[in-house]
Amino acid sequence: MTAATAETATPPPHGPSAPAARRTAPEASARADGWRRRLPLMPAFLFVVICTQIPFLLTIWYSLRSRNLLRPDGETFVGLRNYLDIFLDSTFRTAALNSILITLGCVVLALLLGLGLALLLDREFVGRGVVRTLLITPFLIMPVAGAMLWSVSMFDPTYGLVNWLIGIIGINPVDWTSQAPMLSIIIALVWQWTPFMMLLLLAGLQSQARDVLEASAMDGAGPWQTFLHITLPHLRFYIELSVLLGAIYVVNTFDQIYLMTAGGPGTASANLPFYIYQRAFLGFDIGQSAAMGVVTVIATIIIATAALRLIFRSINSKEQS
Repeated sequence: MTAATAETATPPPHGPSAPAARRTAPEASARADGWRRRLPLMPAFLFVVICTQIPFLLTIWYSLRSRNLLRPDGETFVGLRNYLDIFLDSTFRTAALNSILITLGCVVLALLLGLGLALLLDREFVGRGVVRTLLITPFLIMPVAGAMLWSVSMFDPTYGLVNWLIGIIGINPVDWTSQAPMLSIIIALVWQWTPFMMLLLLAGLQSQARDVLEASAMDGAGPWQTFLHITLPHLRFYIELSVLLGAIYVVNTFDQIYLMTAGGPGTASANLPFYIYQRAFLGFDIGQSAAMGVVTVIATIIIATAALRLIFRSINSKEQS
């Protein structure tokens, strides 16, 4: 090999490998810093995994077996038969439909009432702080106490306040929790969740740019036009967040159903969490109740994921605009 060839074959000291080496060191240092920052979160992460994922895996395992506490010796592996049985169960389908109706009814009504109250509280008036505190109070009451309040003080067929009020205008007393169980549960849930919707929407209203509202007023826009074309688009993110969080919480409702109607008459007002409780703790059928729990969790995750995608899409569109 000649000297010229050797000089051509040898890479220069400041060739392409040098910048790559210089880039590798900062990247490795950044990754190490990232792991160091995440290290304090590991105990919380392990706690969440132990308390949520391990029980869920056990639930999946039980859902694949025929396990009844009254027949402990008859446990066998049945595969997906429990899932097939619950979808063929008419009571399960009724409970699923009740869950949808209760969730939609509560979220929609609470959202509309919360929006109306938020619009009122966004205005200046004497005693606004006191009124806001009083309106928040139902959300601070424990669900068990709220269910007993509505079941005994409001909906009691003999001593309830609702029957006393409708009796003034000549309407006969109604046994609300027996004759209209779904309506009774939805009313109690709306009363509890309206303050939550109101707080989220009020935060959205107070984050509006006041100069935009003043400019719309100077341009001759009326209150309805301002609300429809400025306020409502601004509240889109807050409305979507309210619907998502409200639906996730309301779909797991158990206290009101257990204390107000006990799922009755029969199973007319039972939702999925209450029917799972009945099959597990009253029917002792661990296999089918575990299968119902897995189906409920998967359906909730699918709905929540779709809703989160809509929320993130609206956030990205707002940032780009």
